[in-house]
Amino acid sequence: MFLDPVLRRAEPLLLRVDRIAGGRNAHEKIVESDRDHERTVRAFRWVFWLLALELVIGVAAVVVAVVIAVQAGSMAAVPFAVWMRALIVLAMTATLFYFAWRAALGWRWAYQRLRLFAQIFPVITLVMAAIPGLYPAWMVTEQIVFSLIMIGVADFLTSDHMRRVFRKPEAAADPGSSAADPAS
Repeated sequence: MFLDPVLRRAEPLLLRVDRIAGGRNAHEKIVESDRDHERTVRAFRWVFWLLALELVIGVAAVVVAVVIAVQAGSMAAVPFAVWMRALIVLAMTATLFYFAWRAALGWRWAYQRLRLFAQIFPVITLVMAAIPGLYPAWMVTEQIVFSLIMIGVADFLTSDHMRRVFRKPEAAADPGSSAADPAS
């Protein structure tokens, strides 16, 4: 990959970002054989494609808002809530790409963040879409589609295989332990 030398040089900075984003568990990586497993690689391939689709939808929402504003001759023709939603979706999708990339490299913290957000964002988005009058119909449709795609991302991330691969290190060391078992 042509970016490999650049990414290798940037890795110390990325590890600092990881430390902030990952907290005290930022150092935890999954074993290489699990990271390179065919099912893990395939799941992340799907996640990246779905996130790319989310990015396209986010850019399209901004374009639609700009077109409406230009046609009306005023940025105020598009409600503030629409501008905020469109820009937040773009920023959020970029963040999810970062998490997905780091998780695909085996960082457990990134998988946890990605899975959490993929499960929470559809709920938030659908609740906001249900608020009468907050968004125009085109944006409500965009939010519903966004949520459905994000549910697809969450589905890949919560598969039995992915949860096993990204399990807590203690659980990996003791396969007989149970999270419900207070002795473990």
